[in-house]
Amino acid sequence: MLNIAICIIAIPFVALVVHTFLSARMPRRGDWFATGAVFLSLGLACWLFVQMLFSPTPIYINFHIDWLNLGSRIIPAGILLDHLTIVMLVVVTLVSALVYLFSIGYMHGDVRYGRYFSYLLLFTTSMLGLVLANNLLVLYIFWELVGLSSYLLIGHWFERDTAAKAALKAFIVTRIGDVGMFFGILRIYFHLGTFDYEAIFQAVANGTLSGNIRVLAGLGIFFGAMGKSAQFPLHVWLPDAMEGPTPISALIHAATMVAAGVYLVGRMFLIFDPTVLLIIAYIGCFTALFAATIAVVMDDMKKVLAYSTISQLGYMMLGLGVGGYVAGLFHLTTHASFKALLFLGSGSVIHALGTQSMREMGGLRKKMPVTTVTFLIGTLAIVGCPFFAGFYSKDAIIGAALAFGLHHPQHLALFLVSVFTAGLTAFYMFRLFFKTFTGSPRDQEKFHHAHESPLVMTIPLVVLAFLAIVSGHGGWFQKYNPAPQLSTYEAQQVAEHASHVQPEASSSFAANRLVPAGTPVAEHGAEEIADEEELEHRAHLGAMVASTLFGAIGFFLAYLMFFKRRLSSAAIIQRFRAVYTLLSNKYYIDDFFHAVLVRTLHAVVWLVGVFDKYVIDGLVNFSGLATRFTSWLVGKFDNIAVDGAVNGTAWTTGILGEILSLSQTGRIRNYLLFIVLGIVTLVTVFVFIK
Repeated sequence: MLNIAICIIAIPFVALVVHTFLSARMPRRGDWFATGAVFLSLGLACWLFVQMLFSPTPIYINFHIDWLNLGSRIIPAGILLDHLTIVMLVVVTLVSALVYLFSIGYMHGDVRYGRYFSYLLLFTTSMLGLVLANNLLVLYIFWELVGLSSYLLIGHWFERDTAAKAALKAFIVTRIGDVGMFFGILRIYFHLGTFDYEAIFQAVANGTLSGNIRVLAGLGIFFGAMGKSAQFPLHVWLPDAMEGPTPISALIHAATMVAAGVYLVGRMFLIFDPTVLLIIAYIGCFTALFAATIAVVMDDMKKVLAYSTISQLGYMMLGLGVGGYVAGLFHLTTHASFKALLFLGSGSVIHALGTQSMREMGGLRKKMPVTTVTFLIGTLAIVGCPFFAGFYSKDAIIGAALAFGLHHPQHLALFLVSVFTAGLTAFYMFRLFFKTFTGSPRDQEKFHHAHESPLVMTIPLVVLAFLAIVSGHGGWFQKYNPAPQLSTYEAQQVAEHASHVQPEASSSFAANRLVPAGTPVAEHGAEEIADEEELEHRAHLGAMVASTLFGAIGFFLAYLMFFKRRLSSAAIIQRFRAVYTLLSNKYYIDDFFHAVLVRTLHAVVWLVGVFDKYVIDGLVNFSGLATRFTSWLVGKFDNIAVDGAVNGTAWTTGILGEILSLSQTGRIRNYLLFIVLGIVTLVTVFVFIK
């Protein structure tokens, strides 16, 4: 199995290298090559999935090799293959393969067609590496590669100013979260001296990693998850990322990349202190409601789905935060199918009409029957309609929130908000469906040219629609991905934090007790356990009834307003103009960030520029001027003093030479006269001296 896991990531990596250098020479820019490679990885991932289903014992392989030798410490790198890894491998390769296939039709004729598939391969390889990593350092490396590939794919049409800015915004905002994540990882490493998952969980179990260090490490890691999974307030990048090609929206911002943060919280679940888990629950709950209210008023088809994604990611974080380990990760799995379906369905509509605005749509069920039916299935799944995938996973989260609230009434608001958000989800999703596919066409010219997408685009829709129906049935996820068990030490820690209320990792009602799921029944009594199981059952039943009721109310309001036209949306908007303005401006969060952060940053950059120009450059220029002036003085001294002395000596010598040259006549009698005069002079001098 280890070799299969290695092949799953090696195949797209080799395809990436080959495609990057040879795609220009391949037929159709190598789209078939990239797509075939990912389908091959999908086949291997499905083989592992089948082995997981029929294996008599849980699959767990932790393979590693020595990687970095730091002298006193050696950092390994390796692969962790367990049931959660296998499920995520199937999710990543399945959605990737279908998006690749869809892209062949959607991106046909694109000016950078070959580069697009190279970027896709980079993303898939990075995401698979993130899932397979067995320690935090390796995970962080692939985490950053996922961010890089996201930046490249969002900015694929970089000639558009909006796409270029959206790519940059996504890169910067997610890097903010990654700084916190890096801090958390380093906090763990400096305390434990290891990045390995097993060693970290063991340190939590035996108390080596505890107290404030554990809290800070957990908050840091969750901060990274907030960036990738677009949790408030680091959600602002995801709606703008819709500027990328629609298949990228399905791949990165619906099913895989944004799910990386939820996967990280699930993978590192045991490290989170009860207080941190409670923070995760409240941030997830608020994010779910916050994004859903904005989605209600959006008119851009992809923006509705973008805020829907943020809301669903909030649900996942809520589930994990209240102890619903299985519920949160189960919703991650089902959400991948129906949200990818919805994004690809929107891509099919955009491909047919050439617009994303719902104001220019309507009546498309007549022209696009396959897209209509599959989009309806995705809508029913995401709103939690009974017997669809989202019904089982979303209700599991709401049920966990209710059980948590019943056991700790001070946190019952988590359940109430999640149920209300379920009603909003039904409203805005059916608003989207009715305005797009029913009624009369709003733009006759666009409607006239609309047509169903080719098979290469509709086949992925049908496959995902099938998964959106069946992937939630059977309780398979809970069976093969039970919640991690906590030690006796953890039970003591939970008891100490009872006032904060957030116990161990479990998808069952044991998660909402102050004892670990693995504690023997004898310690608490069979009667108490039976009572709690009964309360759990009633909580899940109550959550199912409440979420279905609120979902039906949301559907009914959308039905009356956008299908039957019994209620006027324009009149409601006019009546609640202030609320509509607030929601359509996204609570002015983007404006706040622009005014406070971006403009502040611009001001800081301007000040730094001024300081550089007038202080740093001033000092450099002054130094240059001083050097030039000194050089001028030295030059003058050299010309006047040094050269003057040298030239003066030469001039004096020349003059004396000229004077002495007068005595050189060439006549012997003159020379004899000078000799006689010299002798007479000398004799005279000697005589007078005596």
